[in-house]
Amino acid sequence: MTTQRDEGVPRGRAALNGVLATGAGLGAGHFASLLAPASSPVVAVASRAIDLTPGPVKDWATSTLGTADKAVLVVGAIVVTLGLGALVGLVARRSSLAGLICSAALAATAIAAAWPNSGREVLWWAPGVAALAVGAWALRRLVRASADASDAPVEDDRGRRAWFRLALGVGGLGVVSALVGQWPRGGGGAQAVTLPTRSVTPLPTGLEARVPGLSPFVTPASDFYRIDTALSAPSVDVSGWHLSISGLVDNPFTISWDELLAMDAIERPVTLECVSNEVGQNLIGSALWLGVRTSQLLARAGVQPGADMVLSSSVDNFSVSTPLGALMDDRDALVVYGMNGAALPQEHGFPVRLLTPGLYGFVGATKWLTKMEVTTFAKNQAYWTKLGWSDHGPIKPSSRIEVPRPGAHLSVGSVTVGGTAWAHGVGVGKVQVRVDQGPWNDLTLGPDAGIEYWRQWIWTWDAGKGDHDLQVRVIDAAGKAQDEAVADPFPNGSSGLHTIHVTVG
Repeated sequence: MTTQRDEGVPRGRAALNGVLATGAGLGAGHFASLLAPASSPVVAVASRAIDLTPGPVKDWATSTLGTADKAVLVVGAIVVTLGLGALVGLVARRSSLAGLICSAALAATAIAAAWPNSGREVLWWAPGVAALAVGAWALRRLVRASADASDAPVEDDRGRRAWFRLALGVGGLGVVSALVGQWPRGGGGAQAVTLPTRSVTPLPTGLEARVPGLSPFVTPASDFYRIDTALSAPSVDVSGWHLSISGLVDNPFTISWDELLAMDAIERPVTLECVSNEVGQNLIGSALWLGVRTSQLLARAGVQPGADMVLSSSVDNFSVSTPLGALMDDRDALVVYGMNGAALPQEHGFPVRLLTPGLYGFVGATKWLTKMEVTTFAKNQAYWTKLGWSDHGPIKPSSRIEVPRPGAHLSVGSVTVGGTAWAHGVGVGKVQVRVDQGPWNDLTLGPDAGIEYWRQWIWTWDAGKGDHDLQVRVIDAAGKAQDEAVADPFPNGSSGLHTIHVTVG
């Protein structure tokens, strides 16, 4: 293949050649990642970017973008990669060989990024190799077609038409390959499984039917927030899944899916919150969880003296450090396989996740759980603690106003104000609202599902004309009010009073 300079090809077309070839490679790599889902070039590179990002930056992204953070990262990774592809096309304009070398470097980056997954995906290298092969082939064809089109006489546009057809074909190849590669995993559904049948007392009816805009008492799985480091939710077959209990124990063991389901199970209503949740925001949800007590599993293993932490790991090597006491006391921490009467959705940890009531997810809620190592805080650190976050993460009591919305324009007279509040481990005693720094007003509380579950609340306000600030606070069942000092989520959760501004008149 020629390596000579070819300055007859317009720069725009040369850059487009690189973009199209790179896009075709990305599409082929994503298609090949059906063999190794976490090794799709975009997913692998973006995942490594997540791992290398400092903790405060991750917190900013989560707080700012919420559950859209992964989509933004993926789109950003694609845009940057295609931009680099344009540079490859410009290099290939001057030297085809140099362009191919640069294209190979891009593919090598994706292969290297997929390397950490090699322990669990035998064909971890296949998506990167597919991206290299297809991208190099497409670049070579497009460069030749561009040269032929540029060398042809002005009145002969057959070469330009041939390049245009090839460009459409290469672009279509990238798009179709990516869509076909994404289609089998697009639903995010879990494998069909049969869970143990249990007769439980249903949760009481919430206040959401009376107050439009109020969060449902039970958060549907489809609306439950998702914050984790997995760009592509792992797909785990229960036939090959197992959970190992090891470390500072007398009797390490491994348990299969069928063995876990055969154990005594309990169902518990628990509110789960992300440590990145800003005061008043939406990275929180409440559900009915079904699973096996962690205390039962750890008792079977026989915890040795001196242990104070359990390092749990997911199928994608993410780790969480949980205080041992929180997994063995009477709060009923669970190895969960059911959510709201159904199997865990794939994006929420199917087949099994850890759930520790009263602790933020980053220290107590490992998804796609496969390992629990009994150890010490002095010996081991988990994913987030290595980035500076606290190794103990009790959820702070807090409350929020959901109705009316911030900035709402209201009519003078009776206005319904409502929201949710929580005080883990103690329970909600009462909730109060004040207007414009005035006296605190007691509210009507909604149904009670236990000390680890939120309470809905409502209050009727006789609103006068003007601009007003509304604030809310929770007071736990022991009489202690939530912390009013303003704190950011990093390193152990936000605090302060949720305040909204409304206009009446």
